[in-house]
Amino acid sequence: MIAQNTRMSVNTSNVLSVILGGGQGTRLFPLTRDRSKPAVPLAGKYRLVDIPISNCINSGLRRIYLLTQFNSASLHRHISQSYKFDMFSGGFVEILAAERGDGSSASWYQGTADAVRKNLLHFLNHDFEYLLILSGDALYRLDFRRIIVEHAESGADITVSTIPVPPSEAQAFGIMQVDPTLRITRFVEKPKDPALLDSLRIESAVQAQLGLDGKEAPLLASMGIYLFNREVLLKLLDNSLADFGKHIIPAAIASHKVFASIFQGYWEDIGTIRSYFDANLDLVADLPRFNFFDMSAPIFTRPRFLPASKVNGAQINHGVISDGCILNQCAVNYSIVGVRSVIEQDCVLTRTIHLGCDFYESESSIRQYEARNLPRIGIGRNTQIENAIIDKNARIGDNCRISPAGKPDKVDHAQYYIRDGIVIIPKNGIIARGTVI
Repeated sequence: MIAQNTRMSVNTSNVLSVILGGGQGTRLFPLTRDRSKPAVPLAGKYRLVDIPISNCINSGLRRIYLLTQFNSASLHRHISQSYKFDMFSGGFVEILAAERGDGSSASWYQGTADAVRKNLLHFLNHDFEYLLILSGDALYRLDFRRIIVEHAESGADITVSTIPVPPSEAQAFGIMQVDPTLRITRFVEKPKDPALLDSLRIESAVQAQLGLDGKEAPLLASMGIYLFNREVLLKLLDNSLADFGKHIIPAAIASHKVFASIFQGYWEDIGTIRSYFDANLDLVADLPRFNFFDMSAPIFTRPRFLPASKVNGAQINHGVISDGCILNQCAVNYSIVGVRSVIEQDCVLTRTIHLGCDFYESESSIRQYEARNLPRIGIGRNTQIENAIIDKNARIGDNCRISPAGKPDKVDHAQYYIRDGIVIIPKNGIIARGTVI
């Protein structure tokens, strides 16, 4: 097995990358109410889609397609403003939106495999030997050249990137069983039965290879990353099967050489409000599990050309402060403050993710809202917020109290939502002065 942090020289000119961004993202609602899941903001200044795109660029993969379907306007705008290659490199990040047409294209994407099938006519315009398929909703740093090398050395038809997980987490993933050569012998989507989970545990010989001896026997979960040989992909998609994890991969195990590439670094599936909240707040730790400061493989995003943030007497204890913010004698505790945020005096943020603003509000707009007794964009004076996500362009007035304490884990309210015990103020939401949530 190749060391995970090895930088390698691999021919990547024969690889085409496809990022799947078409899912509706219902488990991330209301963050996905007005945007697609890959467009959800991350770590103050990024978006989820920046992760797979950056991993591709850092791996020397510069031919990247992004498949979209739901609420994709902001995602399209972000891609067009962020990723531009020079005319000599031949690189691109190109969006393929779901479209209706005749025949097999006469409906929206029915699953991951269906999305790729419906866009084969675009992919086949390129000369490629391998197709790398990625999900658009996970946080990780991975050199895909490692997978390409392992794929070629094993003689695989398909390679699935996997990660060891404890049995307590296995029910949320596709779980694989492998032999000592890492060839996949079984693939079970989201197994629930304890006896079935026990039968899928990693064998002792493979545990020894991975250095997991003496630990609780884990299981191998799919990371939603697949590398296909071109002709194998065309053959396996010559049907109406909808999904890679549920249909294509399990069926291919019996007829093709399907191998696992095992990754043991940090990887977090950002599939729920709780996982999104926890993954973001982990970034304010002294030693976060994901390091945005690693410039050997940087995470790219849109260059906004914003001014540096201005701190007017604020107290910050474990905070991430993004570009273009103004913090006026407030307190930020274990929180993330997104771009262009304005936080007023005596405001206290505790375990809060403020996604920031898309623009700076003009004086005339502020006066118009004040005339209607409504707050300006930002967070007003003497407001306290804890265990919350404040979406973009929210207007939160003075003297508000926002907390999920004492409330159900799930609430749908005209002004806010609660999911997984976290209060979410939706995009463009307005919370009047003195409101207590």
